[in-house]
Amino acid sequence: MTPFRIALTADFYDDRGQTRYRDIGLSLFEQHAARCSISRFADHRSVIAPDQLVGVNGVIVLTPRVTAESLIRSDDLLALARFGVGYDSVDVAACTAADVVLTITPGAVDRPVAEATVAWMLALTHHVRTKDQLVREARWNDRSGYMGSELRERTLGVIGFGGIGRAVVKLLAGFGMNPPLVFDPFTSPEVIVEHGCRAVSLETLMSEADFVSLHCPLTDQTRNLIDQEQLDRMQPTAYLINTARGGIVNEDALYAALKAGRIAGAALDCFDNEPLTTAPRFAEFDNVLLAPHCIAWTNELFRDIGRSACQTMIDLMHGRRPRGVVNPEVFERPGFQKKWTRIVH
Repeated sequence: MTPFRIALTADFYDDRGQTRYRDIGLSLFEQHAARCSISRFADHRSVIAPDQLVGVNGVIVLTPRVTAESLIRSDDLLALARFGVGYDSVDVAACTAADVVLTITPGAVDRPVAEATVAWMLALTHHVRTKDQLVREARWNDRSGYMGSELRERTLGVIGFGGIGRAVVKLLAGFGMNPPLVFDPFTSPEVIVEHGCRAVSLETLMSEADFVSLHCPLTDQTRNLIDQEQLDRMQPTAYLINTARGGIVNEDALYAALKAGRIAGAALDCFDNEPLTTAPRFAEFDNVLLAPHCIAWTNELFRDIGRSACQTMIDLMHGRRPRGVVNPEVFERPGFQKKWTRIVH
């Protein structure tokens, strides 16, 4: 039997060919060694190139983008497993047209992103960054100018109520906060209420929340969702937290709001153009926390995402439909079914 050939993008590995991360789930393949072969791309490219997919049946993708051009030589490619839950870097329609199933790893990111969100809420309200700097600069007597505030009796606003948003609400249950506000047009108000939250409009959330936390995907509908109009609705004591995608927030509008002191601060894990090669303009603000799109990265996160992505390949090589399929319509395409049968039988 011809092995199911699985490749990982090169950014999983360092210059010595060793994985950069403690555990990305590859041990799941050990008991299937007779059915599959594991390799890695020879070099890292920001966009997957057609030659990298020749002879490959499945690819686990960390950061490279996937375009229609990437897939022009995908006769043997059955699946792309995106390492995470975001897939705005992948041309989904092109995958379907090329008879390639695209999967993500639902659930694996919920707890670590929720923990990071709560950590940032506490760090912002207690001025952790500034107080650390006071000690480093021997400015002890300045401490009375940086009184913090607690989370109790304050209101969280959640934009996007999938697994991550719900995990944030659950983690905050013991802090004595007001019932959270939720804006998510794809989740029924009844489900939102079942989680102890209030379903509200985006305008209501922006005007009433002490923390606006983004947990929605980047789509045509959410691009620039948080613009000047929405930021102007925020209270001057409120914070914006973005652990989702940079394009959801209009960076010009956010910078202007921070520069004018119209909001209390922000925490940003993602930006319009990544990776950043120079310090962003947001670095000038002491009330802004920044991270290079990794605030939630933990060993547990990469282990769980990896196991989910690897299980996708295992399921497909055994003729099973995997979890986390982004383009389920591909399974109805004769071309995909023919390719699947040829590869796994």
